[in-house]
Amino acid sequence: MNLFLSGTDTGVGKTHVARILLKTLRANGIDAVGYKPIVCGDRDDARILSWASGDMPVEQVNPVWLKTPAAPWVAAQLENRAIDIASLIEGYETLAAKHETVIVEGIGGWEVPITADYSTADFAQALQLPVVLVVANRLGAINHTVLSCQSIRARGLSLRGIVLNHLIDELDTVAIANKQVIPLAAKAPLLCEVIHGQDWIDFDWLEDGANPL
Repeated sequence: MNLFLSGTDTGVGKTHVARILLKTLRANGIDAVGYKPIVCGDRDDARILSWASGDMPVEQVNPVWLKTPAAPWVAAQLENRAIDIASLIEGYETLAAKHETVIVEGIGGWEVPITADYSTADFAQALQLPVVLVVANRLGAINHTVLSCQSIRARGLSLRGIVLNHLIDELDTVAIANKQVIPLAAKAPLLCEVIHGQDWIDFDWLEDGANPL
């Protein structure tokens, strides 16, 4: 089962979730690899996914590397580069033809612009993959999650559910409440929680699927 791993924002832990998901799948004998088509800023996330994919060449994991830490559209303009969407789709299709599972990690949040008239959401829609939304468990998560889920559904894509990621090793009232409120408000199942520092992840939901609330 291939999937598109998106997030409610940048810095919510998409790469961490992708890494431990790949690690767990591969430990269970599943040929799983990661694909992060665009990286802006340092290339650490792509290298992490490369390692988690069995040391697959980083250029296959991440075909477009923009050095500017900004949205791809902005970074490409500053670096006077053009982003070829067709080649990014081809990169995914090449991996999908060779491997059992491909985890595609989005760029920033759901609607981050790749070009002036093409967003991360457009790219996900072109791939027609089920979407898993990574949510950082913090203040503001409810609003960001609800809006992202609404947009995913509006594009006719399958929203498998939410992964709630704990960025710090502390549970306050907001973090505890979010676990109960977010799935109900977003009308999307909570697939699993990732506790701060956790190095594995349940993946039964990847094969079994999940139904919206």
